[in-house]
Amino acid sequence: MTQALQAIRGMNDILPDEADLWEQFEELIRLWLRAYGYRPIRMPLVEPTPLFSRAIGEVTDIVEKEMYSFEDSLNGEKLTLRPEGTASCVRAVLQHNLLYDGPKRLWYMGPMFRHERPQKGRYRQFHQVGVEALGFAGPDVDAEQILMGARLWDDLGLEGIRLELNTLGQAEERARHRADLITYFGQHEARLDADAKRRLHTNPLRILDSKNPEMQSLVDGAPKLIEYLGAASLAHFEGVQAILKDAGIPYRINPRLVRGLDYYNLTVFEWVTDQLGAQGTVCAGGRYDGLIEQLGGKPAPACGFAMGVERLLALWHDQGNQIQRTVPEAYIVHQGEAASRVAFRAAELLRDAGIDTVLHCGGGSFKSQMKKADASGAVLALIVGDEEAAAQEVGFKLLREQGEQRRIALDQVATTVGEWLLGAEE
Repeated sequence: MTQALQAIRGMNDILPDEADLWEQFEELIRLWLRAYGYRPIRMPLVEPTPLFSRAIGEVTDIVEKEMYSFEDSLNGEKLTLRPEGTASCVRAVLQHNLLYDGPKRLWYMGPMFRHERPQKGRYRQFHQVGVEALGFAGPDVDAEQILMGARLWDDLGLEGIRLELNTLGQAEERARHRADLITYFGQHEARLDADAKRRLHTNPLRILDSKNPEMQSLVDGAPKLIEYLGAASLAHFEGVQAILKDAGIPYRINPRLVRGLDYYNLTVFEWVTDQLGAQGTVCAGGRYDGLIEQLGGKPAPACGFAMGVERLLALWHDQGNQIQRTVPEAYIVHQGEAASRVAFRAAELLRDAGIDTVLHCGGGSFKSQMKKADASGAVLALIVGDEEAAAQEVGFKLLREQGEQRRIALDQVATTVGEWLLGAEE
């Protein structure tokens, strides 16, 4: 017997009961983003590899270790399954000149791919909601995007998510800080782990984000970026904080928050929780004013964030929420050739009226069909036998409350069921 194939490790099936929850989450996301004026954009799963190496940074874990890259066997082009969405979104905006008539608020949702060690909240195929505001320069958009997160946690009923905030300043300020970091860590090179030594002269800022407990005291003593910031960068950061304070959003300034992508500048933020173990970041982002020019466009400011769908849904589930299973409103059971034809007509009439209807298929006795009707979660069953078919009628039976079964004319089935459902809602 041939062994059944299985999904790739870290790339998971989302089965119907769980997929119901995803559908509910995605609908809420669409409504939430629409309320802030964001419009959807969809980009390919596969992009040219140089897009990510140029945007994310050559000396980052994503580019060095985690990307799924391959060579197109037909033309030799180097391609990559997208590991994140911002670079793809900016590429699409530039390619189609979307900023020609002013700033844009855009969002996308879909799978990303990174070759990581699978664990709870971290998978090789994972899903993100990405939100990008392109062409906006002031701290107001940074703050608004943070407020968006706070509103979403409230809409989802999530607790225990806290905000961490930092500023990375501008490129020239980071350059001075970078030089002093190299000097500082170089003086303590014997205490650096392998990753830190590798990054010392290429990306020393990432050393500050080290999770190695043996290096924490060394990192704590490193030069602080905020001490290198000029008046404009400090004013931008203070502007963000002023809006958050006015809105009553608590936060903690974390000087070690640098993010894992090279394109960030000025504001960076993370929404984190202690309830998901080591994978505590559920949403993160910041400003990336240089990326549009870096990818070949005219200089333009931008700000955005992404959230991990799997992590948010895991947190939602762990806090005791239950999946609301999607169920039909009506289930039609039938037996006999003539009854089958009437049942099909009744099902289409109900669907024409916008009533979710399951038509039983596969035969079976009325008793077995009624068991399936009850298990479906439908609130009522419509029953068609030989007598009903001959009279062009259907039986009407409530499944969730007491009531006598009655018969209604086929041409009145949609009106009768619709009126009953409307009354039940009231």
